[in-house]
Amino acid sequence: MSASMRAMPSSSTRSFLAFDFGLKRVGVAAGNSLTRQATPLRTIAAEGDARFAAIARLIDEWQPDALVVGVPVHPDGTPHDNTRRAQRFARQLHGRFRLPVHEVDERYSTTEAAASGARDLDAASAAIILEQYLHNLA
Repeated sequence: MSASMRAMPSSSTRSFLAFDFGLKRVGVAAGNSLTRQATPLRTIAAEGDARFAAIARLIDEWQPDALVVGVPVHPDGTPHDNTRRAQRFARQLHGRFRLPVHEVDERYSTTEAAASGARDLDAASAAIILEQYLHNLA
């Protein structure tokens, strides 16, 4: 499940930053369409403007072509409060940074990250979200 807020070119290698959104922390990962693999980067433990300032620094550093945001839903696929919060975060990213933003169903990403023994669960979850997106690219 991927929704784009702006069309992307279909050729060449594209780079991405992905986010595992949380109210207190946001995990971040980077990856690209060539390897279709993602690397956990860090967790941003900030809110409001400080959170977006940290994201701006990562965007400046990594120069992604697009962003990916994990959107949580109930196991049966129905939305809940955090679904709407993550979608709002995705819209804010698009509005602030003018990059395409793709939403990915992130059910069980934290559980998978914990099962793999990740030290930084939020960043590892972001990597899982990004790899899910990358594996579904045409």
